[in-house]
Parts: sequence; structure tokens; C-alpha cells
Amino acid sequence: MEILSSRVLLRPADLARSQQFYRDVLGLAVYREFGAPASPGIVFFLGPGLLEVSGSADGAAGHGLMIWLQVRDIHAEHERLAAGGAPVLRGPVREPWGLTEMWIEDPDGVRIVVVEIPGDHPLRRDPRT
Repeated sequence: MEILSSRVLLRPADLARSQQFYRDVLGLAVYREFGAPASPGIVFFLGPGLLEVSGSADGAAGHGLMIWLQVRDIHAEHERLAAGGAPVLRGPVREPWGLTEMWIEDPDGVRIVVVEIPGDHPLRRDPRT
């Protein structure tokens, strides 16, 4: 299978509330809007990936989906997100696998893992010889 593009699809319980969270609280840039002007779907940039927030949830919100976001300065993001009203489930912690992670959630309870890759981590080094 050749993958040409990908995105995470999120069908929230309250479309406007979730779009406001991703746009205004997280501060994600809009890639495009589509659909009815009264309740458009919005596709946000997630680094090299995309997040589409459109439609509505069919079942229990927030189960079985997590979003992973890498940032440059996790402590600055922690302060900014907390001040902006993002529910912080756990502040920044250096994990045993070497990444610094914090956990927040969106208005529907979708977990968002915010990650900083420290300079000494193997993901920062070129493994080629």
C-alpha cells in the first residue's frame, strides 16, 4: 500500500466547541474549510500531518483516539495551554523512554499527548553511518 496523504478524523459531540478548542486554545493553523458555511468542517495542520474536525460523534466521545503532537518547548506550551483553559491531565514528565510528555484533553475527552524530544534522544540523532 502506498500512502500519499493522511489525516486524523475527529467527529466531536459539539462541532463548534471542538473547532474553537483546536483553533484558538491549541492554536492550530487552518489548512482548509469545507461544507456548509453555517457548520463547516475544518482541516488543521498538525506539523506534516492533518486533523479534520467535522461532522458529529456517533458513540462515546474520546475513546480509542489519541493525538500525538511534538513541540519544541514543552514547558512553554504547558504554561500557554493551561492559561488558555486546556484541561491538563498531567504536566510535563521525562518518560523512561526518554521523551518529555504531558497529557491534555479536548472538550470531548480525546487525549492529546504533547511531546518534546530532548536533544540527547536517539530520535534527534542520525542513525546512518
